[in-house]
Amino acid sequence: MPEAVLTEVSDGIAVITINRPEARNAVNGAVAGGIAAAIDDLDARDDVRVLILTGAGGYFSAGMDLKGFLTGDSPVAPGRGFGGIVERPPAKPVIAAVEGYALAGGFELVLACDLVVASDQAKFGLPEVTRGLVAGAGGLLRLAHRIPYHLAMEVALTGEHITAARLRDAGLVNVLTPAGQALAAARELAGRIAQNAPLALAATKRVIIESADWDSETAFARQGEIITPVFTSADAMEGAAAFAEKRAPLWRGK
Repeated sequence: MPEAVLTEVSDGIAVITINRPEARNAVNGAVAGGIAAAIDDLDARDDVRVLILTGAGGYFSAGMDLKGFLTGDSPVAPGRGFGGIVERPPAKPVIAAVEGYALAGGFELVLACDLVVASDQAKFGLPEVTRGLVAGAGGLLRLAHRIPYHLAMEVALTGEHITAARLRDAGLVNVLTPAGQALAAARELAGRIAQNAPLALAATKRVIIESADWDSETAFARQGEIITPVFTSADAMEGAAAFAEKRAPLWRGK
């Protein structure tokens, strides 16, 4: 049997591919475990700065594998949740590269990512309500923070598909591409991010995410706890030196 999840690393960029095109990349236990294991490994690697999550065969993911679910095959990875990512995404920036359908749990995987590149033919949606279910893998928790409230309600309550173009206009999709070009465009975006210092990238992502729950009185103190180590790092000294010497910095992640 082919591996359910494939991983490729080059030039500081890791691509995690859900590899079940015959099932429209539906998420089963093997996919959840594979993504979780990939994140655990890639988050710890010094040669990786940005992750891309995508699907094989022209699909992102049609969501939970219902056939597997009926036989007791859980699509949840301990410690990381559904799909191996929704409850504890990677510390490093992650980009969703979306072709075809990203529905139900597939859309929830996208919402767990930090940036989204999508084909202009891609379709998104949370159709759980049409099956008597609820989008409990982060869809309801994240959607109204990603797009306007009333549009989030429309998507969640109708269960209907929404186009990548409409989500681009709503601010969820960063880059819209012709069909078949999402991964290439995601690599280009990842390359721009990967030029930057890894400690600074991780701290920046963490502050943006965690500060949503901070009150104004403690926000700067809590931010300081995260960013102070960055300012005293070897990479911070390297960044200043490279600027002064008019050369590209050589990041060490230290």
